[in-house]
Amino acid sequence: MGYIILTGGIASGKSSVSKMLSENGFSVVDADKIAHEVLNKKIDEITNAFGSEFVKNGEIDRKKLGALVFKDKSKRELLEHILHEDIYKQIANETALLKRQKKPFVVDIPLFFEKEGVYESDLTAVVYAPKFEQIARLMRRSGLTKDEAEDRVAAQLDIEQKKAKADIVIDNSKDFAHLQKEVEKFITILKERNVS
Repeated sequence: MGYIILTGGIASGKSSVSKMLSENGFSVVDADKIAHEVLNKKIDEITNAFGSEFVKNGEIDRKKLGALVFKDKSKRELLEHILHEDIYKQIANETALLKRQKKPFVVDIPLFFEKEGVYESDLTAVVYAPKFEQIARLMRRSGLTKDEAEDRVAAQLDIEQKKAKADIVIDNSKDFAHLQKEVEKFITILKERNVS
């Protein structure tokens, strides 16, 4: 049994879509949120791998670590190696519980297509915004420079490739009202598949 996967690029609008799905009775298993929880459980391993300068006040300095791993593919792969197994187990635990409770859910995995073959899917939905829009949103949202925003976008599979690979495209290239209509269409598809 696979999952209904919600994916997309950084700053493409997955959080907005997840919020709308939650408001419509869907649980969202959030791989990013799980990764943040796992990150602080792995302080010793991350300190050994990257150095103590990435720990601040007893927690991982995510901004500093992010700046490093988004620039260096080998460092990014090392971090993913440290975190992956725990993230995978936590997603499996949360989805198993929701299945037992017979609750409708989707699994939000930003790097689903980058990790092809790791997670089984019944249906993949990509939240789409063009690359220039991702960069602009990242600069506004996170106060990043254009170079920093471009590094983060470039660290993921190109959004056009994700769009081509997905079963469903949730278009977030226009305004909020348009996105709401797109999510309503997605919910209709989920209901037709008896996910709700």
